[in-house]
Amino acid sequence: MYTPPILLFNAHAETIYPSLFRTVTLAPYQRERIPTPDQDFLDLDWISNGSTKLVIISHGLEGNSHRAYIKGMAAAACRSGFDVLAWNYRGCSEEMNRQLRFYHSGATDDLQVVVTHAIRKGYTEISLVGFSLGGNLTLKYLGEQKPPSQIAQAVVFSVPMELHSSCLQISKPTNWIYSNRFLRSLKKKVKAKSEVMPELDISGLHNVSTLIEFDDHFTAPIHGFNNALDYYQQCSSIRFVNAITTKTLIVNAQNDPFLSAECYPEVQLKNHAYVTFESPRHGGHVGFSQFNKNGLYWSEERAMNFLTQH
Repeated sequence: MYTPPILLFNAHAETIYPSLFRTVTLAPYQRERIPTPDQDFLDLDWISNGSTKLVIISHGLEGNSHRAYIKGMAAAACRSGFDVLAWNYRGCSEEMNRQLRFYHSGATDDLQVVVTHAIRKGYTEISLVGFSLGGNLTLKYLGEQKPPSQIAQAVVFSVPMELHSSCLQISKPTNWIYSNRFLRSLKKKVKAKSEVMPELDISGLHNVSTLIEFDDHFTAPIHGFNNALDYYQQCSSIRFVNAITTKTLIVNAQNDPFLSAECYPEVQLKNHAYVTFESPRHGGHVGFSQFNKNGLYWSEERAMNFLTQH
């Protein structure tokens, strides 16, 4: 199990250090833009090793393919001989998407578009890796429908499997640095979208002070949910994991400041035939830093060990 460097002395240090200070050396991505069925687009970033095996990596809230945790996992997958596809959600690739909708924790239709595109390129074995929101998206995708036979396995980290309680958790005063950062970014994105889509009413944006209020005012109605609670209930991956029939590893650190108690379903998954749940004492949220010569973090080593074993 994971042991943090001595300098990262608590959950917040474990979470913040890699986000702010990690740099990853990685071959340049090859950008591809693909259409969606509703005349929007998704930007995909590829690294090819000439393999028939592919790792598709899904990022977290307000992330993108250039975040250090995505590039770190991409580098680890490349070393293990996989081709890599790091995809960007709608509105997360430095260009506003075309439709009113953007992305959310349960938008598995876009992940399906990406998977289908990869299969058409000839990949015979596809592994899914997801972080945080991308982990929830991955688990929901695997559990809500029978995935294509090319989907061989999945690994997810730091997953808010129960969205409502996790949203309450990240909104606690001790986590203000995270919730405020996400909220500022989301409000900026909605404001920018309203400038090109006047039908997006942002008149109440200045009154939104929490992530739940943001989801209530924007995420839920834009994407067809009754309210934030309906969105959380319908999209929480905890509702879908029992139905997963793909070999899957879930890793949620016990000291993750973003996750509620409901995100640690040891009992629920104890005898699951396909899903393994691990909960190391340390790691923070999308952390798992290591200071070593190969530059890999523990999460990347754990993921590649799982993917190559299976």
